[in-house]
Amino acid sequence: MGNATAPTWAAVNIQSTDAAGLADFWAKTLHRPVLFGITADTVILDVPEGEAGIQMVFHQVDAKPAGNAGYRATLQTESHDEEVSRLKSLGASVVEAAVHGPLQLTVLTDPDGNPFNLATIHA
Repeated sequence: MGNATAPTWAAVNIQSTDAAGLADFWAKTLHRPVLFGITADTVILDVPEGEAGIQMVFHQVDAKPAGNAGYRATLQTESHDEEVSRLKSLGASVVEAAVHGPLQLTVLTDPDGNPFNLATIHA
């Protein structure tokens, strides 16, 4: 492998027919600041100073791409039911909910229909 440094996550890129609206949903969901991108058709959610994480980059497209190539974000919370309610009030929809031992998992979709997980690990 030599002396090369391994790459790290920098951003996740999401195509949308309403990039600004979808960025607004995720900004409110994650309590992140919105930055305007390097082009007029790009909106970025930045990582707040002093926090770890990756940027989310939203690209405006004319037609929504099919599928999600197997990628699905997972958010973790300690207040599962309250967070599900908050996400629904922002425009998310619940697809399914399950408990697997100590793991409580809810699959939701954002306003563009992209699935994501909300997970809570109970002691």
